[in-house]
Amino acid sequence: MATTPATAHQPPQLPDFTRERRRLHTKLKLATQIGEGIDGYIIGGIGMAMAALTADLHLSTSMEGLVGASPLIGIFLGGPLFGRLADRFGRRPVFLADMLIFLVGSVLQLFVTDGLQLFLIRLLMGVAIGGEYAIGAPLLSEYAPKEGRGRLLASLEISWYVGYALATVVGALFAGVDGGWRWSLASSAVIAVVCVALRGGIPESARWLLSKGRREEAEQLIEKYGIQIDVTAELDDNTGSQRVGFGALFSRRHIRSTVFASVFWAALVLPYFAIGTFWTQVFDALHMGDNAVGALLVYSFTAVAGVTAGCLVVDRIGRRKLLIPPFWITGGCLALVAVWPYSTPVIVGGFLFFIFLNAASSALTAVYPLEVFPTSLRATGVGFATAMSRVGAAVGTFLLPMGLDRFGVRFVLLVGAGVLAVGGLVSQFLAPETTDLDLARAARVARDKTSA
Repeated sequence: MATTPATAHQPPQLPDFTRERRRLHTKLKLATQIGEGIDGYIIGGIGMAMAALTADLHLSTSMEGLVGASPLIGIFLGGPLFGRLADRFGRRPVFLADMLIFLVGSVLQLFVTDGLQLFLIRLLMGVAIGGEYAIGAPLLSEYAPKEGRGRLLASLEISWYVGYALATVVGALFAGVDGGWRWSLASSAVIAVVCVALRGGIPESARWLLSKGRREEAEQLIEKYGIQIDVTAELDDNTGSQRVGFGALFSRRHIRSTVFASVFWAALVLPYFAIGTFWTQVFDALHMGDNAVGALLVYSFTAVAGVTAGCLVVDRIGRRKLLIPPFWITGGCLALVAVWPYSTPVIVGGFLFFIFLNAASSALTAVYPLEVFPTSLRATGVGFATAMSRVGAAVGTFLLPMGLDRFGVRFVLLVGAGVLAVGGLVSQFLAPETTDLDLARAARVARDKTSA
């Protein structure tokens, strides 16, 4: 079977698309980037608002941890749920529904009167964000050309860090306002409205249609929008994937991809989320509390610089080189701060290296999980990996304040270093090289390494 004629006339690069094709690509990219940015926004926002809302709502230490971890717990639930729905019923309807849920949750934060209400609302928002991870990036990847796909998908992580940094700025602006934490948290509704407007009229994924045997509909979209698809490889790969759903993730065919995507992602985000959410407490423990707010802003914008660097080099140096060495270096940075916790140069330098390189590697969280699963299982696989990553992040966020109270900052930082070392070890053995491969062929490389 040969590649369909529709693919023979495809433009090789994005600037050659027709006006209609460029319009769709731009709209889809913006709708996905803004959705990704919202996740960073709610995590960054709670870090700035935590001290004020804890005082206003009289939160206990355990409830403080639950509120901080609530969106991460929600992502754990929403990722697999929305991912399965997207693989079964299509990308398009899920793409809009999850953002509508998030919009409602954003507004409701204005009216909370206790910690339990805030926990439940942000849990719901986390469910919607989990859906965003499971559908936004997969849909964009299925319209992306193989050349430069890594850079395009990695740019979603720039949006995450920009959202995080923007939330810290907004939080700082509302910091001196009575009840300002409510408005800073609810301000995400403005972003959600824009995102909902952009998502109207976006078509279904041609790759998903092929995975469901709807070839005629898929080829119409391929021809209309100039989508670069190796149709033969796509059909062959999905024909071989008879099992679908969560069970297929643990089959011999896909277990390597499932373990790799879940572990590397969890190991990257656990230290970042935990330290970022409770940055003030960490800085107090390091006897640098007077500089906590300014340091958090530096923390955020250093992360933006790091993920931007990762985006720029992901297609040049390859996936493995961007992932494995930074795991070991960032683990060493946290261990160094743990060994010398009273040295200001060590603290500043160690954290800056950690933030920059961790963020650079985090560009791959929007790339690797999409490339190691076939279309019939992509959203389910990404949703599950998202859930596992947020299990680690939620556990770290929940336990960090108690860890600081009971064991001290050295213990917390050494645990973070150990988590990064585990990520490096797993990636060394399981990470495939998927740079510049068609999505179907990339999934086949990941699968073949399982049976090798």
